[in-house]
Amino acid sequence: MIFHFIKYIKPIWYFNLKPETDYAYFPTIDLLNKDNVSLSVDSNFISHEGKKRELAWRAFQMGYIKTSGEKGVDIWHKADIPIEDEYCFLRKYYHKAWVFYVLFVRVLLINNPFKELMAFIKTKHVRRLDIYKEHIRHDTYNSFSSDLIIKKPLVSIVIPTLNRYEYLKDVFADLEAQTYKHFEVIVVDQTDDFKEAFYSGWGFDLKYWFQEEKALWRARNEAIASAKGEYILLYDDDSRVEFDWIEAHLKTLDFFKADLSSGVSLSVVGAEIPKHYKYFRWSDQLDTGNVMLKKSIFKKVGLFDRQFEGQRMGDGEFGLRCYLSGFKNISNPRAKRLHLKASQGGLRQMGSWDGWRPKKLFGPRPVPSVLYFSRKYFGKTNTLYYIYQSVMPSLVSYRFKKSRVLKLISFCLIPLFLPFVLVQILISWRLSTHKINNGIWW
Repeated sequence: MIFHFIKYIKPIWYFNLKPETDYAYFPTIDLLNKDNVSLSVDSNFISHEGKKRELAWRAFQMGYIKTSGEKGVDIWHKADIPIEDEYCFLRKYYHKAWVFYVLFVRVLLINNPFKELMAFIKTKHVRRLDIYKEHIRHDTYNSFSSDLIIKKPLVSIVIPTLNRYEYLKDVFADLEAQTYKHFEVIVVDQTDDFKEAFYSGWGFDLKYWFQEEKALWRARNEAIASAKGEYILLYDDDSRVEFDWIEAHLKTLDFFKADLSSGVSLSVVGAEIPKHYKYFRWSDQLDTGNVMLKKSIFKKVGLFDRQFEGQRMGDGEFGLRCYLSGFKNISNPRAKRLHLKASQGGLRQMGSWDGWRPKKLFGPRPVPSVLYFSRKYFGKTNTLYYIYQSVMPSLVSYRFKKSRVLKLISFCLIPLFLPFVLVQILISWRLSTHKINNGIWW
């Protein structure tokens, strides 16, 4: 981990784990100087290791991307970082509520309260940095002529759908308007009242079939297996995109010599749109509603794990496998989609809007696949940190995630609901154990 205290805030972050290949994700100061990226060392940090890692973190967050093979800071080896630097890091990059949260957790875990408080107090002068105010600009991107686009590789667009013909009509209209024409569309339709006539008359190469089982990951896996394209573009049935969407994915893959282009998703409901969606950076997530990747990736990492059927984080788990296997994933602001998150239809109707909100009083919290993912890759301790920080906000409805007031109310309500919540977590833990024992299957 780049700083040890990051585990309390981002316990299941991709970059907490070491990949097969380090593409200077967290650059050294020498590498930044070589690329004429001017970032000053922060004198608030008292150790050389703390200064080096803070600079690397800042460059990562600002969108530094290097793909030519140099080594960056090895954040995955155990480093001796003073506790003052740990709190300094938190104060510089996180809201003060998170700093208090970490202090509380550290004391709760029987760390020396005197040392914790002293480090907490000594760093009070550190001001939070708006890391997203400035970012590294890839100025040659706009003028870049993509040989990949000129070669016109076949792109296979994969769309599972369920009870959303009204939305799918707009999806198809957006695809007809694409400037890049060398693509096929593969639709796996699980609609209750399947309408074959809907698929007639569209102006692109269209394949479709009816799948009786309501299963998202089965649909995607079988569509990928049947795809003829060199590139797979995973898409949702309730989204809208601009006319150059496919080109934007291909151009980004070519420009950064990347393996995956993770387009950004602008949701009409739910959490706030992250500020880093405005610029290119290394991606620390994968959204199967808007991502283009080389089909050859599936040969190395496998298909989607069907243990996530009807649940959550199947795309995140696949993205982590790609990252660990050494594939380069770029967060692409040029390939954006508007995610309508339709309240009716879609494969979500077999699951939920949010993995932490059970539909029944004694349903699992979170859905078992969330703990399956966390326990499998990040271990029991980080999973407990993840549960502790996530369970309280889950008392607020997904549609009100933007409200800080409601989040505060949820913290006040936790003592009232604690007995029920503990039972829900134990149920989820038991069910996730079964998944771990079963292993990946597709």
